[in-house]
Amino acid sequence: MIQLLGISGSLRQASYNSALLRAAQELVPEGAELIEGSIAGIPLYDADEEATSGLPSAVEELKQQIADADGLLLFTPEYNNSIPGVFKNAIDWASRPPKDIGRVFGAKPVAVLGASPGGFGTILAQDAWLSVLRTLGTRPWHEGRLVVARAGSVFDDQGRIMDEQMRDRLKTFLAGFAAFAGAQSV
Repeated sequence: MIQLLGISGSLRQASYNSALLRAAQELVPEGAELIEGSIAGIPLYDADEEATSGLPSAVEELKQQIADADGLLLFTPEYNNSIPGVFKNAIDWASRPPKDIGRVFGAKPVAVLGASPGGFGTILAQDAWLSVLRTLGTRPWHEGRLVVARAGSVFDDQGRIMDEQMRDRLKTFLAGFAAFAGAQSV
């Protein structure tokens, strides 16, 4: 069984990216499982805090989930044409201490997707993640791109995808990434 980890980069209760992650859990192909990770409870990075107290338990848990997964899906919002600070902060914590980067992120298959109420979706945030993923030594999947624009018209009030074409695109995206992640873990 291919084990994928999905992380929503939003803390908002009614987040479109969290809704996209839940939809992905329902559409993941047979032979794969998508587990939801969380950035909740991760404080702002502070090197003094790390030196004094070590890593917070929420960070330790997220790091272990990433390390254990065959592939990582980043469900990214886009704030001011880039990566949300809270999401980047969580990944920054997960890269601590530097000696753990290879164990947690090294050659990890990663795909980035996202939803936004705007007309361009999360295309700029997805592009902004590439330099971060390169620095961490991951293996980004470039064979598919999923950008959900005007997310308010794609999801209903309960966060379910109403747009069948988008549901099909998500299913195809997940099948491609799961095959990529599975091939890398052999």
